[in-house]
Amino acid sequence: MIPIAKPWLGEEEKKAVLQVLDSGMLAQGKKVAELEKAFAEFIGVKHAIATSNGTTALHAALLAHNISTGDEVITTPFSFIATANTISMCGAKPVFVDIEKESFNIDPELIEKAITPKTKAIMPVHLYGKAANMSKIMELAKKHNLIVIEDACQAHGAEFIKTNETTKTSEASKTETQKVGSFGTGSFSFYPTKNMTCGEGGIITTNEDIVAAKARKIIAHGSEKRYYHDHLGYNYRMTDIAAAIGLEQLKKLPRFNDARKNNARYFQEKLSSLTNIILPKIDEGHVFHQYTIRIKNRDKVLEHLTAKGIQTGVFYPVPIHQQKSFSEYNQQSFPVAEKIAKEALSIPVHPQLSEEDKEFIVRTLTEINHSLN
Repeated sequence: MIPIAKPWLGEEEKKAVLQVLDSGMLAQGKKVAELEKAFAEFIGVKHAIATSNGTTALHAALLAHNISTGDEVITTPFSFIATANTISMCGAKPVFVDIEKESFNIDPELIEKAITPKTKAIMPVHLYGKAANMSKIMELAKKHNLIVIEDACQAHGAEFIKTNETTKTSEASKTETQKVGSFGTGSFSFYPTKNMTCGEGGIITTNEDIVAAKARKIIAHGSEKRYYHDHLGYNYRMTDIAAAIGLEQLKKLPRFNDARKNNARYFQEKLSSLTNIILPKIDEGHVFHQYTIRIKNRDKVLEHLTAKGIQTGVFYPVPIHQQKSFSEYNQQSFPVAEKIAKEALSIPVHPQLSEEDKEFIVRTLTEINHSLN
């Protein structure tokens, strides 16, 4: 079986974990602080606050911005359930906006219509490792005085690429890049399937001193000084064991991401002539947590690939607004998200794919494409 994801852990991670075990400091300690510093530098922000997982990172980020009962947070219905769950966990209300069919990310052209006097924040999701349109989102946030909390749980190292056309025709257009998680307050996951892993873990990124300070207290039972608690908080801390793994993984992340990009380019080239498969729109900033195609008769294709030994993933078969746990939204309609949910199929793109793996995946999809004609 060619797996849909395969964590790449080597001797460096094993050695780092053993050093922590030998030290006797297993809970939050020096290794966590080292990971926070290194990850903040990698993203290009002042602060990073390590947490126990991506969900706790999102929840703590929302709470650090004082999102609470009566507030509304605009987000996408096409994401993992944690995106909306964490908003509800604060007592706030998720307000869904449909997605773009090419990027699978929230459609910024629809956001403004969803803004009400209760709207306090926008939570874009950088789905599959592709940056949402942060230029337009930040412009709207500034115009309406809204907080931006980035769900970057699938986008470690992803960049938003902005091209500024100059007014002088003699000058070339200027391209600027900025890592996701540095626009507003970012939240990342280190689950084993992600571009880098800690085994389990998460992290919050921000340039705001007040937000960082509050987030640190929230993840430690509302405490800045041990046994002195200023407000309600949670035990959302990362362990030194997880951080030790994360530090080694972060060193390898650029190489991992380059491999993912190269694998995606291979698929783009080899699958481009297939008439029944819609390939993702990609750019240089995309780090391919998933390589997701669109195809009719998706479930039959999935079964065929599985029978051939190629594991796939459907992310996500049911949009959040159609979930039973969000029954109050079940009558709402987001046509693009609903259509993509029926057609999206992720194929392996992880760094450990061999040339033989990639050739076999392409050959199998080509055979399937012909059978659909």
